[in-house]
Amino acid sequence: MLVESVPEARVAGFSRPQTAQQAVLAEIRGLIIRGEIPPGAPIGQEGLAERFGVSRVPVREALKILEGEGHITYTAHRGYTVTRLEVSDLLEVYRLRALLESDAASEAVPRIEDEHLARMRQAMDAMDDAADAKDMVKFSVHNRVFHFAVLEPSGMTRAIRMIRHLWDTTDPYRSLYFVKPLNRETMNSEHAEILEACRARDVDLVVRLLNVHRNHAVDDLRAQKDSWSA
Repeated sequence: MLVESVPEARVAGFSRPQTAQQAVLAEIRGLIIRGEIPPGAPIGQEGLAERFGVSRVPVREALKILEGEGHITYTAHRGYTVTRLEVSDLLEVYRLRALLESDAASEAVPRIEDEHLARMRQAMDAMDDAADAKDMVKFSVHNRVFHFAVLEPSGMTRAIRMIRHLWDTTDPYRSLYFVKPLNRETMNSEHAEILEACRARDVDLVVRLLNVHRNHAVDDLRAQKDSWSA
């Protein structure tokens, strides 16, 4: 695959990773997660290439990756748009997550070691810092670190891969939940309870707390459906 160097960035805060594709991928993903390109909105390759000061090649490559992650959808004669979920789609994704994550957590909790607990605690602290800085992209990243620190000790690599894909699909909607200060306070409290249940290796309690935690997000997003499913 051909890659190209990143020219001088034309957008403030646009970082310069190793390749243009990586830079563009990170930036577009951030725009989607922050809601700056909302679900259903078109994504123009030429406009993004000009915005980031690169050719269309790394933009096209980045869009293909994001399509594979479920963040965007390609339609003939229309091009790329940010994936829009109906309420039924969102509920299906969270139902699948509940099934897979409950199984993974049941296997993982007895195998959790101190390093996993430390990673969960560090992720919680990083989420606090990101919230203070109003950086919802970093907040989302560290939230994911927290949850997969709970699940990965299961050793269920295929299930974990499927769960990651389900998370990718709903990232643009999860940010709508994160943005509310009250929801972030609820998340902090629930994460603390999950951490302590993991520390006690209490499988049933961890599974129950994860279900409650997940359902709070679903209920809030369902209440917001008029703002994103139209």
